[in-house]
Amino acid sequence: MKVLFTGGAGFIGSHLVDRLIDSGWEVKVLDDLSAGSLENIK
Repeated sequence: MKVLFTGGAGFIGSHLVDRLIDSGWEVKVLDDLSAGSLENIK
């Protein structure tokens, strides 16, 4: 399954993205990095 996750570089979003990936989802992250950080994205 595939999902586009907006806001995935923030604290909460990055944890949700990790859970989706662990569950077998193919995840693309879209974030403007106004509040998030690239360090939050594996």
